[in-house]
Amino acid sequence: MIKTRQLITLTALLLSLPLMPARAANPLDNIPEKMPFDIPYGAPISLALAQQALNAAAAEAASHHWKLNIAVVDSGGNLVAFERMDDAQLASISISEHKARAAASFRRETKAFENAIQLNGSAYVATLDGVIASRGGIPIVKDGKLIGAIGCSGGTGSQDEVACAAGVASLSH
Repeated sequence: MIKTRQLITLTALLLSLPLMPARAANPLDNIPEKMPFDIPYGAPISLALAQQALNAAAAEAASHHWKLNIAVVDSGGNLVAFERMDDAQLASISISEHKARAAASFRRETKAFENAIQLNGSAYVATLDGVIASRGGIPIVKDGKLIGAIGCSGGTGSQDEVACAAGVASLSH
């Protein structure tokens, strides 16, 4: 049987313990009404359009003296066109292709993965097969359908992204 003195001591001890903080709700438990990034896949980009996007990206890079590797893939993530600018870093050859493939297969800019990890603390994104959490991969959408993607690498992520955006923009004219 607990004596009064023991009960008072036990109560004081329990009251002195820090309260456990309430656990924050997991934002991933949110169920969106619509599918995010739900762009239908279209027919594969033609070589002519891939070359046009590649040329525009290379021109943008050259105007800034950036030495980039530029890859354009079709809607299935298969390489259609590639250019390695003079003196572009060798490691960025495969990175540019990876960025393009990730943008096509996940139907979103690779910047979305970068933001998920860097800004949103969603480290789980790095466990998804085929992800690259670095900007510079942008889907190419024509008539509301994803026909391919472009990936640039060799500069900073923001330089890569600017060149890719120029490539995509060249197809909207």
